[in-house]
Amino acid sequence: MTSTGNFLQQPSTNDVRPSLSSGEAEQWKKQITSNPYRNYLYSYPHKTAYREFQPPISLEQLWRNEPAETFFLYMHIPFCGARCGFCNLFTLPDKRADVHARYVDALERQARQWAAFTGHKPYARFAIGGGTPTLLAAPQLSRLFRIAREIMGLDTARASISVETSPETITVEKLSILKDNTVDRVSMGIQSFVAAESAAIYRPQNPEVVYQALELLGKYQFPILNLDLIYGLPGQTVDSWLYSLGQALLHEPQEIFIYPLYTREHTIVKPGDLLRHEDLRHECYTAACRVLAEHGYRQYSMRRFAKEEAGTDKAILDYSCQEEGMVGLGCGARSYTREVHYASRYGVSRKATESIIADYVSAERYDTADYGIVLSLAEQKRRFILKAILHSEGLRLADYSERFSTSLWDDFPELGLLLESGLGEMQYEAESLEQRGNPGEDLAEALSGDCGDARNEGHRQAQSGGLHFGQENIRGTGQAEGLRENKDGDQRVSDENNRKTPGWDRAGILRLTPEGLGYSDSIGDWFISSDIRERMEGFILP
Repeated sequence: MTSTGNFLQQPSTNDVRPSLSSGEAEQWKKQITSNPYRNYLYSYPHKTAYREFQPPISLEQLWRNEPAETFFLYMHIPFCGARCGFCNLFTLPDKRADVHARYVDALERQARQWAAFTGHKPYARFAIGGGTPTLLAAPQLSRLFRIAREIMGLDTARASISVETSPETITVEKLSILKDNTVDRVSMGIQSFVAAESAAIYRPQNPEVVYQALELLGKYQFPILNLDLIYGLPGQTVDSWLYSLGQALLHEPQEIFIYPLYTREHTIVKPGDLLRHEDLRHECYTAACRVLAEHGYRQYSMRRFAKEEAGTDKAILDYSCQEEGMVGLGCGARSYTREVHYASRYGVSRKATESIIADYVSAERYDTADYGIVLSLAEQKRRFILKAILHSEGLRLADYSERFSTSLWDDFPELGLLLESGLGEMQYEAESLEQRGNPGEDLAEALSGDCGDARNEGHRQAQSGGLHFGQENIRGTGQAEGLRENKDGDQRVSDENNRKTPGWDRAGILRLTPEGLGYSDSIGDWFISSDIRERMEGFILP
């Protein structure tokens, strides 16, 4: 159980979700909605739950039997021109070319050693993040792609490729390198088009430089241009937020990420600094959802909005976000296998990050995992759930049962709070209706397919620069009354009837409602296990 209470102790039967009292659901919803921005759970478990491995784990042993069919290759470049006031990532403000060159030397040494462990399966995704990768000089930027192709074995014709950048680092030479290396997605952090708002988060940024960078980017016509914006900045109003959003929309990006401002005691902008301002974040969020919908953007998560047609002409290999297989090169990068997550040590202060990077650069061997977490089966289940329900595709109950040979409702009956509160819903495929009379049939076939690359969210914190190329294949909703045809000809079935049918929920998809997506951060924080929360709270930041 989580820390949500001691209710729902009785297991459910026949894959039928348990019923909760309206009072329990109402009380829970108030807890969730009264504090929407508790914690940005961009990965589970959070890096603050990592600890030193004693003894270190052999990477050859770790990757030998990793079940993922394809892998995700990520390179982390931890250098930035300056640290933004909200940033708690593993980054170091350092523009020195010789420092960058020595770092890439180390990354190449690491790649040569890791290729022996991870080269047995193809890469479906490749992302370069940070930090600011385009802060590197052009020769070093080119070198990253050579390492990916010639050492790691990346097939650029079959992998989606994403690179992060910033307005002040964009040049013709660097964009030509990205284009020549068939980059599919360029993501640029703008945060705000209002100079005073950028200055308030210690991000000195001339709007003219932003406009020039956008104009230059437009000439290269990358398949996907993503722009990042932040709402809730000091001094920002809903109107000024919508002004920035409108300026971004003028450049017709295929994808937009909107982030609520988070501050922590170890960031430059402290939580107390925001107490002098009215918290407008949820109002900004709902206003942005409305505007983006009006401009033809579909919402894939609390943060990601994209055009339906956003994609690439490449024949991309499948990559399931419900699996792992994240190969993270570079200091600060995380790597994920099904049972073990590992990385270099985590720091935020300049002293800590300089020390950690210095250790990385001076190392000769990179063939063990020294720092991370071994996921118990219970934590693997929580990760599997969170990777799905915090994104619009939702969690296919059949996928959960197939992966873990158990029922979602038996394992986590507290998830029924999502449905009873109206923050979640069950949805069903038309194909599933045909099998309703025989719940013993294997329904996984009807629900097969990739879980949706949008769940990887491309955000730099998670080291996930993946692209969404799939079309939504779920239609119908369990909210309808009885059986009827919708405009697409798909049948709908009431949630109440489904709940009474043994085995029916195995055919369903648990999703957040549009309202629920807006509370993803508080829902994700609520679902953290007590064990992981204890580890996170016990972490001492160096």
